[in-house]
Amino acid sequence: MRKFLAATFMASSAFALTGALGITGEAQAQEDARYGGTIRSIIVEGNRRIEARTVQSYLLLEPGDSFDPNRIDLSLKTLFATNLFADVQIDRSGDDLLVRVVENPIINRVIFEGNRALDDDKLKEDIQAEPRGIFTAARVQSDVQRILELYRQSGRFAAKVEPKYKPLEQNRVDLIFEITEGPVTGVRAINFIGNEAYSDSRLRSEIVTRQSRFWRFFSSNDNYDPGRLEYDREKLRQFYQNNGYYDFRVTSAVAELTPDQKDFYITMTVDEGRQYDFGEVKVETALEKLDGNALRRAVPITEGSLFKGDLIEDAIDALTYTAGIAGYAFVDIRPQLDVNPDTGRIDVTFVVDEGPRVYIDRINIVGNTQTLDNVIRRELRISEGDAFNRILLDRSKNRVRALGYFKEVEIEEVATDEPDRTVVNITVEEQPTGELSFAAGFSSVDAYLIDLSASQRNLRGRGQSVVARVSSSSRQQVVDLRFTEPRFLDRNLSAGIDAFATRQDFEEFSDFTSETYGTGVRVAFPLTERMQLGLSYRLQYDDVQITDRDVLIDSNGLPVERYIQIAGEDTPDDADDDLFRFALPADVDASLGEMVVDQCDIAYLYRNTICRSERSEISSIIGYNFYWDRTNDPIRPTRGFNFRFNQDLAGIGGDVKYLRTETTTSFYRGIWRDVVASATLSGGYVFPLEDGQGVRINNRFFRGGSSFRGFDVAGLGPREIIRVFDETTGEVLNTYRLNSQGGNLYYQGTFELSMPSFLPEEYGVKSALFMDVGSLGTLRGPDKSPTIYRPDPYGSGNPAVQYVKDAASLRASAGLSVFWDSPFGPIRFDFSQILRREDYDRTETFRFSTSTRF
Repeated sequence: MRKFLAATFMASSAFALTGALGITGEAQAQEDARYGGTIRSIIVEGNRRIEARTVQSYLLLEPGDSFDPNRIDLSLKTLFATNLFADVQIDRSGDDLLVRVVENPIINRVIFEGNRALDDDKLKEDIQAEPRGIFTAARVQSDVQRILELYRQSGRFAAKVEPKYKPLEQNRVDLIFEITEGPVTGVRAINFIGNEAYSDSRLRSEIVTRQSRFWRFFSSNDNYDPGRLEYDREKLRQFYQNNGYYDFRVTSAVAELTPDQKDFYITMTVDEGRQYDFGEVKVETALEKLDGNALRRAVPITEGSLFKGDLIEDAIDALTYTAGIAGYAFVDIRPQLDVNPDTGRIDVTFVVDEGPRVYIDRINIVGNTQTLDNVIRRELRISEGDAFNRILLDRSKNRVRALGYFKEVEIEEVATDEPDRTVVNITVEEQPTGELSFAAGFSSVDAYLIDLSASQRNLRGRGQSVVARVSSSSRQQVVDLRFTEPRFLDRNLSAGIDAFATRQDFEEFSDFTSETYGTGVRVAFPLTERMQLGLSYRLQYDDVQITDRDVLIDSNGLPVERYIQIAGEDTPDDADDDLFRFALPADVDASLGEMVVDQCDIAYLYRNTICRSERSEISSIIGYNFYWDRTNDPIRPTRGFNFRFNQDLAGIGGDVKYLRTETTTSFYRGIWRDVVASATLSGGYVFPLEDGQGVRINNRFFRGGSSFRGFDVAGLGPREIIRVFDETTGEVLNTYRLNSQGGNLYYQGTFELSMPSFLPEEYGVKSALFMDVGSLGTLRGPDKSPTIYRPDPYGSGNPAVQYVKDAASLRASAGLSVFWDSPFGPIRFDFSQILRREDYDRTETFRFSTSTRF
């Protein structure tokens, strides 16, 4: 039986093998017949929109070539790779190569349905599909994943996206993404395991992710985002290392979905390790021009102080900067840390060597959709072909940021195939530079406020600035037109022209109003990298009007001191029921030689000296200003200082002659995160250049309100007062505050400490503690009214003296300022406590104001 089966199997195998060989031979013959010979022509079929010549251009064959199977296969793959075709077949028809294609449809529209949390513009930014683009299934599925990722980042993990398409004529389709957003997946709780040095609440404040709470309706950080969770791990590491925990690590970070699938529980397990201090700190270098001891003094680390990881980076920056000053633009600084767990100290050695010289091969500017390239490049301190210099690169970044045209400016170095070449990529994110705004508001200083402004700080992307502003409040009205060309005649010279009209109402404070109309030109140019000098000229018309107020005087020009009985019987022996008042202008008696005149009439002997300012004059003013900036950041400085000095000389033509000088110096010091301390010292002095003329009241200094918190507008400084005395004891019974006179000299110091508001950043609330100290005073000669001895003008009958107090005695206030970038415009609240004042000053404890930025 076994022999029969074996014989049968062998016979069957032999038959099968013979058949297979026969079939293979036949197929080989057909294959040879298909690919033999030469291509006579290439015929394209099935194409509607794409020309046959375009299809042929993708082929690796042409008439006259042989029918090569490898090149036909590569041609097939090349046609598919274009994404233009849904199907491609290549066959032979006699001596012709036949290419049959089925074109992919063209997208007519991209439609989103069901999306509310993310608008269409946001979704379109992240997907590949677009109108007039090619429709392919693979690309659509890729876009579905992108949309789902956007929803996950916004905290919607239950979102679903179903793509559909609607065929149209001419092989077009409408691509439709049907979106089911689902609920927002929040963070119900964030817990920590293994933390002993810091509480859970303290660690939660250091990370970006927040627990979902009802008051965080403006924030998206309380939505679960896996990418943000990785960033939180890094934030925790930085926090612990900046507090001495060098060995800290996050061993695990787990997010668990709640049973109702609405929120996540986040649990982080940490290993704190022990706390370290800095041990010995050394700097070693073999470079000739550098001294290790001198470099050590530049390192901001003190032996025995708490270890902070950020100080290592700060030390590297400081050493790089110091080496750059000494002429070493390329240094390699390697910090070597020797950790000693037994002593709890970390010894740090900075090894400074000369690094390889690298040159800038190319500078790419990306993201400037509006600003021209040359506007950015002219701010750079480096050029293509220059040696790479970190200091100049950082300085270039600050100069570009200082333009104010960009929300973000990032500079990245990209290595090339050549070790001595690098590419610098400057990525900017444009922000709106044009503004058309209308603001209306109310403040405790200006009462009502209406402001209409149109401005463009980057006209046509050329960096030119145009401002047109109309503002009106209860105290002042302004029309202001300005144009600035930052690179006049293609030189490093800015030039501008101004036209302005202003009306100020100081009747409530100083009994005068002023109107000013004028125009001016200005130029500015750099003296060094951080110093700038500006020149200006203004020609303006000034008209000062003193408030009309009637006074009753006698024939000698003195105030009438006549009393009029207004109550009681005319019984000389009994005056207990009698009530008298001073004679008013309405009580004029010509028979007594009395007359009514304006308070500024020359016939009135006691007229105030500010009446000398009531006239119209032309002012021709030439000036200059010097600016020196040594801050580390032009927008939000945390280190350094800036200094400004300017002078205006009136008298080169015109009717007014004076010299006005002002200076301001500000110092900044970052303390921790958003806490920055600043001190600003300022002063000014104006004096007449013509004997006996004095300084007109509209050209003097006034302080108070926003310029000196805690004091009302024009609330401190020289003021005319009346003191009423007891005739017997000489005791001061009353003090009446009259008009503010302004001052010729002021000095002031402002100290601020910015504080975190502990509110989400999107609320736009910031705060600062402040202290203002200083004074305003020194009226001289014709600017100061004479002392007048008279009875109490308010009817008490006691003796009084009317005079000007102008002593520049110290004033001081302290308090809290709160800034809110509200939807209605920026609003500022000042809460003040007076520390030092004079009894005739006008003070305030609370003030709020609105302003318009442009």
